[in-house]
Amino acid sequence: MNLSLPPLLLQFAATAALAFVLGLELHSYRRAQDEGVGFGTTRTLTLIGAAGFVLWLLDGVQPRGLYLVGLVALAAWLAVDLARGGRDGGAGGELLPGMIALLAYALGPLIQTQPAWMAAAVLIVAILMLAEKPLIRKISDAMPVSEGVTLAKFLIIAGLVLPLLPDTPIPGLSTISYSKVWLAVVLISAISYAGYLAHTYLFPRASTLLTGLLGGVYSSTAATVVLARQARQDEAAAAQAPAATVLATAMMYLRLWVVIAALGHLDAALRLALPFGLLCALSLGVTWLLWRRAGAAGTDAGAAAAPARLGPRNPLDLPVALLFAALFVVFAALTAFVTSHFGVSGLNVLSFVVGLSDIDPFVLSLLAGHFQVGPSAVIHAVLIASGSNNLLKAAYALGLSRRRDMLPAAAWLAASMLLSLSWAALAG
Repeated sequence: MNLSLPPLLLQFAATAALAFVLGLELHSYRRAQDEGVGFGTTRTLTLIGAAGFVLWLLDGVQPRGLYLVGLVALAAWLAVDLARGGRDGGAGGELLPGMIALLAYALGPLIQTQPAWMAAAVLIVAILMLAEKPLIRKISDAMPVSEGVTLAKFLIIAGLVLPLLPDTPIPGLSTISYSKVWLAVVLISAISYAGYLAHTYLFPRASTLLTGLLGGVYSSTAATVVLARQARQDEAAAAQAPAATVLATAMMYLRLWVVIAALGHLDAALRLALPFGLLCALSLGVTWLLWRRAGAAGTDAGAAAAPARLGPRNPLDLPVALLFAALFVVFAALTAFVTSHFGVSGLNVLSFVVGLSDIDPFVLSLLAGHFQVGPSAVIHAVLIASGSNNLLKAAYALGLSRRRDMLPAAAWLAASMLLSLSWAALAG
Protein backbone atom coordinates (compact mmCIF):
# COMPACT_ATOMS: atom_id res chain seq x y z
CA MET A 1 0.00 0.00 0.00
CA ASN A 2 1.47 3.32 -1.09
CA LEU A 3 1.17 5.89 1.70
CA SER A 4 3.31 8.60 0.11
CA LEU A 5 1.82 12.08 0.23
CA PRO A 6 1.25 14.14 -2.93
CA PRO A 7 4.22 16.43 -3.68
CA LEU A 8 1.92 19.46 -3.88
CA LEU A 9 0.60 18.80 -0.37
CA LEU A 10 4.15 18.53 0.95
CA GLN A 11 5.06 21.83 -0.70
CA PHE A 12 2.04 23.56 0.80
CA ALA A 13 2.80 22.11 4.24
CA ALA A 14 6.41 23.31 3.96
CA THR A 15 5.23 26.81 2.98
CA ALA A 16 2.82 27.03 5.91
CA ALA A 17 5.42 25.66 8.33
CA LEU A 18 8.13 28.10 7.24
CA ALA A 19 5.72 31.05 7.36
CA PHE A 20 4.65 29.93 10.84
CA VAL A 21 8.30 29.84 11.96
CA LEU A 22 8.81 33.35 10.59
CA GLY A 23 5.80 34.48 12.63
CA LEU A 24 7.17 32.91 15.78
CA GLU A 25 10.56 34.56 15.29
CA LEU A 26 8.98 37.95 14.61
CA HIS A 27 6.89 37.60 17.77
CA SER A 28 10.00 36.68 19.79
CA TYR A 29 11.83 39.65 18.31
CA ARG A 30 9.04 42.02 19.37
CA ARG A 31 8.95 40.63 22.89
CA ALA A 32 12.72 41.09 23.18
CA GLN A 33 12.30 44.71 22.10
CA ASP A 34 9.33 45.28 24.46
CA GLU A 35 7.09 46.12 21.50
CA GLY A 36 3.38 45.53 21.02
CA VAL A 37 1.96 42.78 18.83
CA GLY A 38 1.31 45.10 15.88
CA PHE A 39 1.06 43.92 12.30
CA GLY A 40 2.42 40.52 11.34
CA THR A 41 1.34 38.05 14.01
CA THR A 42 2.16 34.38 13.62
CA ARG A 43 -1.33 33.63 12.27
CA THR A 44 -1.19 36.55 9.83
CA LEU A 45 2.17 35.52 8.38
CA THR A 46 1.05 31.89 8.05
CA LEU A 47 -2.04 32.97 6.10
CA ILE A 48 0.03 35.34 3.93
CA GLY A 49 2.35 32.42 3.09
CA ALA A 50 -0.63 30.20 2.24
CA ALA A 51 -2.18 32.94 0.07
CA GLY A 52 1.04 33.39 -1.88
CA PHE A 53 1.25 29.64 -2.48
CA VAL A 54 -2.35 29.38 -3.70
CA LEU A 55 -2.27 32.45 -5.96
CA TRP A 56 0.98 31.33 -7.60
CA LEU A 57 -0.48 27.85 -8.13
CA LEU A 58 -3.79 29.11 -9.60
CA ASP A 59 -2.03 31.32 -12.14
CA GLY A 60 -0.26 28.36 -13.67
CA VAL A 61 1.56 30.33 -16.38
CA GLN A 62 2.94 33.80 -16.99
CA PRO A 63 2.28 36.66 -16.42
CA ARG A 64 1.07 35.54 -12.96
CA GLY A 65 -1.66 38.15 -12.79
CA LEU A 66 -3.36 36.79 -9.66
CA TYR A 67 -0.07 36.58 -7.76
CA LEU A 68 0.90 40.12 -8.78
CA VAL A 69 -2.52 41.45 -7.72
CA GLY A 70 -2.03 39.81 -4.34
CA LEU A 71 1.45 41.33 -4.08
CA VAL A 72 0.10 44.81 -4.85
CA ALA A 73 -2.67 44.38 -2.25
CA LEU A 74 -0.15 43.24 0.36
CA ALA A 75 2.15 46.16 -0.46
CA ALA A 76 -0.75 48.63 -0.09
CA TRP A 77 -1.67 47.06 3.23
CA LEU A 78 1.93 47.36 4.46
CA ALA A 79 2.12 50.97 3.27
CA VAL A 80 -1.01 51.87 5.25
CA ASP A 81 0.38 50.20 8.37
CA LEU A 82 3.71 52.00 7.94
CA ALA A 83 2.02 55.36 7.50
CA ARG A 84 -0.32 54.77 10.45
CA GLY A 85 2.57 53.92 12.75
CA GLY A 86 4.62 56.91 11.65
CA ARG A 87 1.64 59.28 12.09
CA ASP A 88 0.14 58.30 15.45
CA GLY A 89 2.90 56.28 17.10
CA GLY A 90 0.96 53.04 16.94
CA ALA A 91 2.34 49.54 16.68
CA GLY A 92 3.14 49.99 13.01
CA GLY A 93 5.74 52.21 11.45
CA GLU A 94 8.54 49.64 11.14
CA LEU A 95 9.94 48.28 7.92
CA LEU A 96 11.07 44.94 9.38
CA PRO A 97 7.59 43.38 9.85
CA GLY A 98 6.68 44.42 6.32
CA MET A 99 9.84 42.81 4.94
CA ILE A 100 9.05 39.59 6.80
CA ALA A 101 5.49 39.66 5.41
CA LEU A 102 6.77 40.04 1.84
CA LEU A 103 9.18 37.17 2.45
CA ALA A 104 6.34 34.98 3.76
CA TYR A 105 4.31 35.82 0.64
CA ALA A 106 7.24 34.75 -1.57
CA LEU A 107 7.74 31.41 0.18
CA GLY A 108 5.12 29.61 -1.92
CA PRO A 109 6.68 30.40 -5.32
CA LEU A 110 10.14 29.82 -3.84
CA ILE A 111 9.29 26.31 -2.66
CA GLN A 112 7.45 25.43 -5.87
CA THR A 113 10.18 26.56 -8.26
CA GLN A 114 13.54 26.43 -6.46
CA PRO A 115 15.62 23.71 -4.77
CA ALA A 116 14.92 22.99 -1.10
CA TRP A 117 18.31 24.37 -0.02
CA MET A 118 17.37 27.78 -1.42
CA ALA A 119 14.25 28.02 0.72
CA ALA A 120 16.21 26.85 3.76
CA ALA A 121 18.91 29.45 3.13
CA VAL A 122 16.36 32.27 2.86
CA LEU A 123 14.68 31.19 6.10
CA ILE A 124 18.03 30.96 7.92
CA VAL A 125 18.98 34.48 6.87
CA ALA A 126 15.61 35.85 8.00
CA ILE A 127 15.82 34.11 11.38
CA LEU A 128 19.38 35.31 11.96
CA MET A 129 18.39 38.89 11.14
CA LEU A 130 15.60 38.67 13.73
CA ALA A 131 17.38 36.71 16.45
CA GLU A 132 20.84 38.26 16.36
CA LYS A 133 20.01 41.95 16.57
CA PRO A 134 22.41 42.64 19.49
CA LEU A 135 25.32 40.96 17.70
CA ILE A 136 24.52 42.68 14.40
CA ARG A 137 24.30 46.06 16.12
CA LYS A 138 27.57 45.37 17.93
CA ILE A 139 29.31 44.58 14.67
CA SER A 140 27.72 47.59 12.93
CA ASP A 141 28.83 49.96 15.68
CA ALA A 142 32.35 48.54 15.74
CA MET A 143 32.93 48.41 11.99
CA PRO A 144 34.21 51.63 10.42
CA VAL A 145 33.23 52.82 6.95
CA SER A 146 36.55 51.58 5.57
CA GLU A 147 35.57 47.97 6.30
CA GLY A 148 32.46 48.34 4.16
CA VAL A 149 34.66 49.55 1.34
CA THR A 150 36.96 46.57 1.86
CA LEU A 151 34.03 44.18 1.73
CA ALA A 152 32.97 45.81 -1.54
CA LYS A 153 36.48 45.15 -2.85
CA PHE A 154 36.14 41.50 -1.93
CA LEU A 155 32.84 41.29 -3.79
CA ILE A 156 34.62 42.80 -6.77
CA ILE A 157 37.53 40.35 -6.77
CA ALA A 158 35.33 37.32 -5.99
CA GLY A 159 32.05 38.07 -7.73
CA LEU A 160 33.17 40.25 -10.63
CA VAL A 161 36.82 39.70 -11.52
CA LEU A 162 36.91 35.91 -10.99
CA PRO A 163 34.02 35.07 -13.36
CA LEU A 164 35.45 37.38 -16.03
CA LEU A 165 38.94 35.87 -16.08
CA PRO A 166 39.45 33.30 -18.84
CA ASP A 167 40.36 29.72 -18.09
CA THR A 168 43.26 29.95 -20.53
CA PRO A 169 46.93 29.33 -19.72
CA ILE A 170 49.24 32.20 -18.85
CA PRO A 171 51.91 32.64 -21.54
CA GLY A 172 54.93 30.56 -20.61
CA LEU A 173 53.01 28.61 -17.95
CA SER A 174 50.88 26.14 -19.86
CA THR A 175 49.34 24.48 -16.79
CA ILE A 176 48.38 27.63 -14.86
CA SER A 177 45.43 29.71 -16.02
CA TYR A 178 44.37 33.25 -15.12
CA SER A 179 41.26 32.01 -13.34
CA LYS A 180 43.27 29.47 -11.33
CA VAL A 181 45.59 32.18 -10.03
CA TRP A 182 42.71 34.45 -9.06
CA LEU A 183 40.78 31.62 -7.40
CA ALA A 184 43.77 31.10 -5.10
CA VAL A 185 43.78 34.83 -4.36
CA VAL A 186 40.08 34.78 -3.46
CA LEU A 187 40.35 31.73 -1.21
CA ILE A 188 43.44 32.89 0.68
CA SER A 189 41.99 36.38 1.09
CA ALA A 190 38.67 35.03 2.36
CA ILE A 191 40.26 32.77 5.00
CA SER A 192 42.69 35.45 6.14
CA TYR A 193 39.93 38.06 6.22
CA ALA A 194 37.76 35.81 8.38
CA GLY A 195 40.56 35.57 10.93
CA TYR A 196 41.16 39.31 10.75
CA LEU A 197 37.48 40.14 11.34
CA ALA A 198 37.18 37.68 14.21
CA HIS A 199 40.21 39.15 15.93
CA THR A 200 39.34 42.79 15.25
CA TYR A 201 35.60 42.87 15.90
CA LEU A 202 34.38 39.70 17.61
CA PHE A 203 37.32 39.42 20.01
CA PRO A 204 38.89 42.88 20.09
CA ARG A 205 40.31 42.26 23.57
CA ALA A 206 41.33 38.69 22.93
CA SER A 207 43.67 36.99 25.34
CA THR A 208 47.23 36.30 24.25
CA LEU A 209 46.45 32.66 23.46
CA LEU A 210 43.39 33.57 21.41
CA THR A 211 45.52 36.07 19.51
CA GLY A 212 47.78 33.19 18.50
CA LEU A 213 44.79 31.08 17.43
CA LEU A 214 43.13 33.77 15.31
CA GLY A 215 46.45 35.14 14.12
CA GLY A 216 47.41 31.72 12.79
CA VAL A 217 44.32 31.81 10.58
CA TYR A 218 45.25 35.29 9.41
CA SER A 219 49.02 34.74 9.05
CA SER A 220 51.21 32.75 11.43
CA THR A 221 54.24 34.89 10.53
CA ALA A 222 52.38 38.13 11.24
CA ALA A 223 51.03 36.67 14.48
CA THR A 224 54.54 35.67 15.58
CA VAL A 225 55.83 39.18 14.93
CA VAL A 226 52.96 40.75 16.89
CA LEU A 227 53.28 38.35 19.81
CA ALA A 228 57.06 38.80 20.01
CA ARG A 229 56.75 42.57 20.06
CA GLN A 230 54.00 42.42 22.65
CA ALA A 231 56.10 40.13 24.85
CA ARG A 232 58.92 42.66 24.73
CA GLN A 233 56.70 45.62 25.60
CA ASP A 234 54.15 44.03 27.95
CA GLU A 235 55.38 42.01 30.90
CA ALA A 236 51.90 40.56 31.42
CA ALA A 237 51.82 39.02 27.93
CA ALA A 238 55.37 37.62 28.02
CA ALA A 239 54.45 34.46 29.96
CA GLN A 240 51.74 33.35 27.51
CA ALA A 241 53.39 34.57 24.31
CA PRO A 242 55.45 31.36 23.75
CA ALA A 243 52.32 29.18 23.87
CA ALA A 244 50.44 31.56 21.58
CA THR A 245 53.34 31.62 19.11
CA VAL A 246 53.38 27.83 18.79
CA LEU A 247 49.58 27.78 18.51
CA ALA A 248 49.76 30.19 15.56
CA THR A 249 52.07 27.74 13.77
CA ALA A 250 49.71 24.84 14.52
CA MET A 251 46.95 26.84 12.84
CA MET A 252 49.24 27.44 9.85
CA TYR A 253 49.29 23.72 9.08
CA LEU A 254 45.52 23.47 9.36
CA ARG A 255 44.90 26.59 7.24
CA LEU A 256 47.35 25.55 4.52
CA TRP A 257 45.87 22.05 4.34
CA VAL A 258 42.31 23.41 4.05
CA VAL A 259 43.36 25.78 1.24
CA ILE A 260 45.13 22.97 -0.64
CA ALA A 261 42.05 20.72 -0.39
CA ALA A 262 39.60 23.53 -1.24
CA LEU A 263 41.48 24.37 -4.42
CA GLY A 264 41.03 20.81 -5.65
CA HIS A 265 44.51 19.40 -4.98
CA LEU A 266 43.00 16.39 -3.24
CA ASP A 267 45.88 14.01 -3.96
CA ALA A 268 48.36 16.45 -2.42
CA ALA A 269 46.02 17.06 0.52
CA LEU A 270 45.81 13.33 1.21
CA ARG A 271 49.58 12.93 1.05
CA LEU A 272 50.12 15.91 3.32
CA ALA A 273 47.43 14.88 5.80
CA LEU A 274 49.77 12.67 7.85
CA PRO A 275 52.83 14.96 8.14
CA PHE A 276 50.76 18.13 8.54
CA GLY A 277 48.44 16.36 10.99
CA LEU A 278 51.36 15.13 13.11
CA LEU A 279 53.09 18.52 13.11
CA CYS A 280 49.83 20.25 14.00
CA ALA A 281 49.10 17.77 16.80
CA LEU A 282 52.63 18.04 18.19
CA SER A 283 52.43 21.84 18.04
CA LEU A 284 49.15 21.74 19.96
CA GLY A 285 50.78 19.48 22.55
CA VAL A 286 53.70 21.89 22.93
CA THR A 287 51.20 24.75 23.22
CA TRP A 288 49.46 22.97 26.08
CA LEU A 289 52.78 22.29 27.87
CA LEU A 290 53.88 25.91 27.54
CA TRP A 291 50.48 27.10 28.74
CA ARG A 292 50.66 24.82 31.78
CA ARG A 293 54.21 25.96 32.43
CA ALA A 294 53.09 29.59 32.45
CA GLY A 295 50.19 28.73 34.77
CA ALA A 296 52.48 26.84 37.14
CA ALA A 297 54.63 29.95 37.37
CA GLY A 298 51.62 31.71 38.91
CA THR A 299 50.98 34.20 36.08
CA ASP A 300 47.69 35.16 34.51
CA ALA A 301 49.15 37.06 31.62
CA GLY A 302 46.49 36.13 29.14
CA ALA A 303 43.84 38.09 31.04
CA ALA A 304 45.99 41.04 32.07
CA ALA A 305 47.84 41.67 28.85
CA ALA A 306 46.89 44.54 26.58
CA PRO A 307 45.08 43.36 23.44
CA ALA A 308 47.41 42.68 20.51
CA ARG A 309 46.74 44.02 17.05
CA LEU A 310 47.66 42.08 13.92
CA GLY A 311 48.27 45.22 11.95
CA PRO A 312 46.61 48.32 10.58
CA ARG A 313 45.76 46.79 7.21
CA ASN A 314 43.52 43.86 6.51
CA PRO A 315 44.28 41.13 3.94
CA LEU A 316 41.57 42.18 1.51
CA ASP A 317 43.15 45.40 0.27
CA LEU A 318 43.39 45.23 -3.50
CA PRO A 319 47.16 45.90 -3.53
CA VAL A 320 47.61 42.86 -1.28
CA ALA A 321 45.51 40.70 -3.60
CA LEU A 322 47.42 41.90 -6.64
CA LEU A 323 50.74 41.27 -4.89
CA PHE A 324 49.66 37.72 -4.06
CA ALA A 325 48.67 37.10 -7.70
CA ALA A 326 51.99 38.51 -8.91
CA LEU A 327 53.96 36.35 -6.47
CA PHE A 328 51.92 33.32 -7.55
CA VAL A 329 52.95 33.84 -11.17
CA VAL A 330 56.56 34.74 -10.33
CA PHE A 331 57.03 31.68 -8.15
CA ALA A 332 55.44 29.46 -10.79
CA ALA A 333 57.82 30.81 -13.44
CA LEU A 334 60.80 30.50 -11.09
CA THR A 335 59.84 26.94 -10.18
CA ALA A 336 59.51 26.00 -13.85
CA PHE A 337 62.97 27.40 -14.56
CA VAL A 338 64.62 25.74 -11.56
CA THR A 339 63.05 22.31 -12.11
CA SER A 340 63.92 22.31 -15.82
CA HIS A 341 67.57 23.25 -15.19
CA PHE A 342 68.39 21.81 -11.76
CA GLY A 343 65.76 19.15 -11.13
CA VAL A 344 64.68 17.99 -7.70
CA SER A 345 67.75 19.24 -5.85
CA GLY A 346 67.22 22.74 -7.24
CA LEU A 347 63.55 22.65 -6.23
CA ASN A 348 64.48 21.66 -2.66
CA VAL A 349 66.91 24.57 -2.35
CA LEU A 350 64.33 26.96 -3.81
CA SER A 351 61.70 25.70 -1.38
CA PHE A 352 63.96 26.33 1.59
CA VAL A 353 64.83 29.84 0.42
CA VAL A 354 61.23 30.77 -0.41
CA GLY A 355 60.10 29.45 2.97
CA LEU A 356 61.91 32.39 4.53
CA SER A 357 59.19 34.64 3.08
CA ASP A 358 55.47 34.20 2.37
CA ILE A 359 54.95 30.54 1.50
CA ASP A 360 51.27 30.62 0.45
CA PRO A 361 51.74 31.81 -3.16
CA PHE A 362 54.73 29.51 -3.64
CA VAL A 363 52.98 26.41 -2.31
CA LEU A 364 49.83 27.01 -4.35
CA SER A 365 51.74 27.79 -7.54
CA LEU A 366 53.81 24.65 -6.97
CA LEU A 367 50.70 22.49 -6.66
CA ALA A 368 48.89 24.18 -9.55
CA GLY A 369 51.68 23.61 -12.08
CA HIS A 370 52.94 20.39 -13.62
CA PHE A 371 56.68 20.84 -13.54
CA GLN A 372 59.47 18.51 -14.59
CA VAL A 373 59.47 16.68 -11.27
CA GLY A 374 57.25 13.98 -9.82
CA PRO A 375 54.38 14.44 -7.35
CA SER A 376 56.57 13.22 -4.48
CA ALA A 377 59.10 15.96 -5.11
CA VAL A 378 56.32 18.56 -5.00
CA ILE A 379 55.07 17.25 -1.63
CA HIS A 380 58.61 17.29 -0.27
CA ALA A 381 59.02 20.88 -1.45
CA VAL A 382 55.87 21.90 0.42
CA LEU A 383 57.23 20.31 3.60
CA ILE A 384 60.59 22.01 3.18
CA ALA A 385 59.01 25.42 2.58
CA SER A 386 56.74 25.12 5.63
CA GLY A 387 59.71 23.99 7.72
CA SER A 388 62.00 26.86 6.72
CA ASN A 389 59.13 29.26 7.36
CA ASN A 390 59.12 28.00 10.95
CA LEU A 391 62.82 28.80 11.15
CA LEU A 392 62.02 32.37 10.12
CA LYS A 393 59.37 32.57 12.84
CA ALA A 394 61.82 31.24 15.41
CA ALA A 395 64.20 34.05 14.52
CA TYR A 396 61.38 36.60 14.76
CA ALA A 397 60.26 35.22 18.13
CA LEU A 398 63.73 35.55 19.67
CA GLY A 399 64.96 38.63 17.85
CA LEU A 400 61.90 40.81 18.36
CA SER A 401 61.02 39.74 21.89
CA ARG A 402 64.59 39.63 23.25
CA ARG A 403 63.33 37.45 26.07
CA ARG A 404 64.53 34.12 27.38
CA ASP A 405 60.87 33.17 27.83
CA MET A 406 60.62 32.75 24.06
CA LEU A 407 63.39 30.15 23.91
CA PRO A 408 61.05 27.12 24.27
CA ALA A 409 58.79 28.35 21.48
CA ALA A 410 61.74 29.15 19.21
CA ALA A 411 63.28 25.76 20.00
CA TRP A 412 60.08 23.97 19.00
CA LEU A 413 59.78 25.97 15.78
CA ALA A 414 63.36 25.02 14.89
CA ALA A 415 62.65 21.40 15.83
CA SER A 416 59.54 21.35 13.65
CA MET A 417 61.69 22.54 10.76
CA LEU A 418 64.05 19.61 11.34
CA LEU A 419 61.09 17.24 11.50
CA SER A 420 59.76 18.59 8.18
CA LEU A 421 63.18 18.23 6.51
CA SER A 422 63.62 14.75 7.95
CA TRP A 423 60.19 13.65 6.73
CA ALA A 424 60.96 14.97 3.24
CA ALA A 425 64.36 13.23 3.21
CA LEU A 426 63.10 9.89 4.52
CA ALA A 427 60.05 9.89 2.25
CA GLY A 428 62.27 10.61 -0.72
